[in-house]
Formats: sequence, C-alpha cells, structure tokens
Amino acid sequence: MVRGRTALVLAGILFGAGVLAPAQESPTPAPAATPTPAMAPAAETTPAPAAAKSSELPKCADCHTELVAAFAANPHARWSHKGKPPDIEEYCSTCHGDGTKHIEGGGDAALIQKFHGAEGAELCLSCHEKTNEHASFATGFHSNTAAVNCLSCHSIHKAVKTEPFLIAEKPGELCQTCHAGISAAFRNKPYAHRLDRGGMTCLDCHDPHDRKGQTVKLTRQGELACLNCHTEKRGPFVFDHVTGTGGDCLSCHQPHGSDNPKMLLWARVDQLCLSCHSQTGGPATAGAQPPSFHDLTLPRYRNCTSCHVAVHGSNLSPVLLK
Repeated sequence: MVRGRTALVLAGILFGAGVLAPAQESPTPAPAATPTPAMAPAAETTPAPAAAKSSELPKCADCHTELVAAFAANPHARWSHKGKPPDIEEYCSTCHGDGTKHIEGGGDAALIQKFHGAEGAELCLSCHEKTNEHASFATGFHSNTAAVNCLSCHSIHKAVKTEPFLIAEKPGELCQTCHAGISAAFRNKPYAHRLDRGGMTCLDCHDPHDRKGQTVKLTRQGELACLNCHTEKRGPFVFDHVTGTGGDCLSCHQPHGSDNPKMLLWARVDQLCLSCHSQTGGPATAGAQPPSFHDLTLPRYRNCTSCHVAVHGSNLSPVLLK
C-alpha cells in the first residue's frame, strides 16, 4: 500500500513539473506507408478504341449474286480478266466500266454502263473480231440493228444449260420468236423434220452469222446441209438426177414441213416431175418431156416413181429405172 501511494505522489510531482503530457483523447493515426512498386495496384486497362468502320464498298456479288455465280462458269470469265487480278469482281468492269458511282448511288442503274441493241453488239465486236463470221452483223441477213443483234440471241452472263455459244434459249424456241411461220410448219405439218428432237436444231442447217447472204449452211464440199444426214443421196452417181445437174434437194422438197409425203412440194408426184419434165427439149436425162406412150390421163402413169425408182441418181440406168 505504501509503495502505491508513493507512486501516485511521485506522478503528481512530475505532472506539475510538466514532465508528463496529458493523454490525448483521439490520437491522430500515423500516415500510411508509401506503397512500393510491388504493393502498387494493377493499372486500369484502357479500353481499345472502337474499330474504324470499314470504308470498303460492297462488291458486285453482294447484289448480283446469281449473275456473278453464273458468270464464274462463263467463257467470258476466262477472257475478260486478262491483265487484271484473278478476282471475278474485277471482270465486270471489262464491259460495265468502273462501278464505284453505281455502288455509292445505292445501285442506281443510270450510274453503270449498260448495253442494249446495236450498242451492245458493237461492244461484242470489240473483242469478237469483225474479220471473221461475226462481221455478218454489219452486212448479213441478221443485221446489227436495234431489232436484231448479238443480244437478241446470246446471253452475256449465262445461257441455257447444255447449249453452246451462250445461246439465250434452245435454238428452236429462240428462232421462232422471229420466224413464227416456219416454226408453225414444224409443229403443225404432218410431214416435217423433228426439230429439237433427236438432237436436230435450226443451227444444223442454218448459219446465223453467214456473211454471204446464204441463209442455208453448206458443207465443206459446198453442198446443202441435207446431205449431212441423208448421206445415201450424195453420190456421186453415174447418172445424176437434179443434184449436180439442174437443181438441188430444195427443188423437190420443203425443208421445214409439208402436207405431202416425203415433204414434197407437190401433192401429186407427176405434177412435181412435170414442173421440170415438160417442153424443155434435150435428151431424156436432161429433163425432156415424157415419151408419147406415157398417157398421163391414166393413173398408172401418174406415179412416176413406180418405175423411176432411183430418183436421186443411178449407177445403172440413164432413165433412173434402178
């Protein structure tokens, strides 16, 4: 107890002397230590700026999907890109020019080079040399006009499957758009060539690009195209009849369709024969009239081919009896 009191007295003396400071009620906390690099928090990640909006223009295929896809298998795709990168998008400019304004204008058709009528044909001839068969469109029967020209028959981007030369439709259907009367003969006549059946088309007999005004296609020997199929009628024969002398196949036959058997021009054989074998004079093998014992008033003499069976030519009989 004595020691406790002594301690209190001593503390009072020291407090009075100012040696001991009074206790603070709210001591100020010590400042936090400066963090070291190891203690520093990770820096916040700065968000990357939004990707700049692409300034690349759309491509032709973005709008003209079917045309571009078809053009990839087009013969023009193998030629129109010469000197350009192997990108089909670049091929379009060969004929249509730079399409930038067309694209920027939202596909405005007035801002792209288009071709119609004779103008389109002139573009075709800029690649298809005018010195070959294509020059017919300046002088041929299929004239290079707004009515009939390259684009009337050919499709630039795609064509009917199985048809060559980029033909827009099957030849029979295509030709009949202009030649309606001939097309009707094929369909309605009882005796006619089987057009578009068995592989036969108008192009087997006709050359649409002919420059000589000769609408019928000729063989390499200068013969009618009939002999490409009817080879047994070609000859040569010792005794010719019509072909090689006074006419050709078309002197007796209608090529597209006829009301008469064998597609003959006349319904009666004697009338057909007499169109040449009349008062012409000359030897019997050159178209002379029938001899006097042929009484044409009798039916037996009206069917000439009952006796003159070798009507296309004979190697045995000058009067074509066999």
